[in-house]
Amino acid sequence: MISLHPLNRRKADAVLHIAVRPDQEKFSGTVAAALAEPETTVDLHEIREDGHAVGLFKIDHAYHLTHDFAAPKDLGLRGMILDRNRQGRGLGSAAMAVLKTYLSSRYPGRARVWLTVNMANPTAIAVYRKAGFTETGEIWLHGNAGPQMIMFMSLE
Repeated sequence: MISLHPLNRRKADAVLHIAVRPDQEKFSGTVAAALAEPETTVDLHEIREDGHAVGLFKIDHAYHLTHDFAAPKDLGLRGMILDRNRQGRGLGSAAMAVLKTYLSSRYPGRARVWLTVNMANPTAIAVYRKAGFTETGEIWLHGNAGPQMIMFMSLE
């Protein structure tokens, strides 16, 4: 069973074993990079399977400051990492399927969650579409690994 949980950075050893394939790092980053994000603007969240950490993601509550398509009441989903040894089993889809409910309860009053996904990452695009994210039709040209599709999901 998949569940989502806030990650206490002081207990980050629970996620240090998580790593994507080297060719995926350009899309998602690493656990070390996620842990280095400023606590004042970025919250970390664990993805657990049967109580064991198998992934993590970042929620940026200042996303609008770096992405002009987002509003102050919006969130940004960044750095979705699913351990390479757990990929291909539908865990990413399962995690994203419960994301709206999870974020709505953790961040009341937030209107939307936004993300940018690399256009060269069709697997991630399909997962986000299936979870209910909508494409804007616009392209974000500031991604580290090339152009990215802009997507959002309403939290209301």
